[in-house]
Amino acid sequence: MTEIDARGLLCPLPVLRLRKTLMSRRKGDIVLLIATDRMAAVDVPHFCTGAGHRLLSVTEGENGEYRFQVECGTQPV
Repeated sequence: MTEIDARGLLCPLPVLRLRKTLMSRRKGDIVLLIATDRMAAVDVPHFCTGAGHRLLSVTEGENGEYRFQVECGTQPV
């Protein structure tokens, strides 16, 4: 599993890093995004839906970290 540390980055950077990583992965690969920006909780699900990826889980830690597990779906054209 690939891990992206986007802690401390503000929107839209966490989603842009996720997008860049997913572009280099194969369908079915799993990516873990860790972010502290609250907007990521809105942006990541919308991105996954629009780009054809599958959001497997979202967890929020006590320290304000959000962890998104994303399965790579369709490849961008």
